[in-house]
Formats: sequence, structure tokens, C-alpha cells
Amino acid sequence: QVQLAESGGGLVQAGGSLTLSCEASGLTFRNYHMAWFRQVPGKNREFVAVSSRPGTGGNSYYTESVKGRFTISRDNTKKMVHLQMNALKPEDTAVYYCASSQAALSSIRQAEMYFNWGQGTQVTVSS
Repeated sequence: QVQLAESGGGLVQAGGSLTLSCEASGLTFRNYHMAWFRQVPGKNREFVAVSSRPGTGGNSYYTESVKGRFTISRDNTKKMVHLQMNALKPEDTAVYYCASSQAALSSIRQAEMYFNWGQGTQVTVSS
């Protein structure tokens, strides 16, 4: 049984930083792309960042609005993925979810290609 557990959310002022962490269990971690999505009430879940599985290059991809501010990293030994968020903006406020997928690289930004999700952690950025 795959389990993903996020931690690290909270309240921060605009311009501040937070680091989210996700611990995975029940899967062969290095065989999965590991991603972060976020969701605000009334909107679809939005792709934030993904670390592709080592077998496909282990590269990182970001949505345009977080490039240069967020960094995704993974530790295949500890089965963890992190999202370092700097220069946070009020529009970054959302519930952030960790997710895993074995989809083709061309599809790894699509939420529907992820079948394992964490419970989410709230990030609130005050202005």
C-alpha cells in the first residue's frame, strides 16, 4: 500500500520561505516521478514541480510561476521529496500535495496521471 505523507506547511509572510517534505512508503521510490501539486478552493489541482525518476534522467520541471523561487529535490535512499519555496507570494497560498507517478515524461505535469497522493499540507502566505 502506497502512502505519501507531507509535512512542513504553515503560515509565512510574503517574501519568506518554507520547505515541504514528503515521505513515501510502500513503493520502489526510484521507479517513480515525484511531484508537488497545489489546490485552492474552487479550482483544479495545479502542477507545481516534479522530479523525474532516475531512469528517465532525474530532471526537475516547474510551472512557470515558481521558476527561480521553488526547488524540488529527492532523496532516493530515504524515499523523500522536498520542495524548497523561497520568495513566497500570497498567490502561492494553497493546499500542497505530494504525488507519485510512472507516467511517460510527456505527461508528468498532468494531475490525472498520478494515482498516489498525500493528504495535503496547507501553505498560507500573508501579504
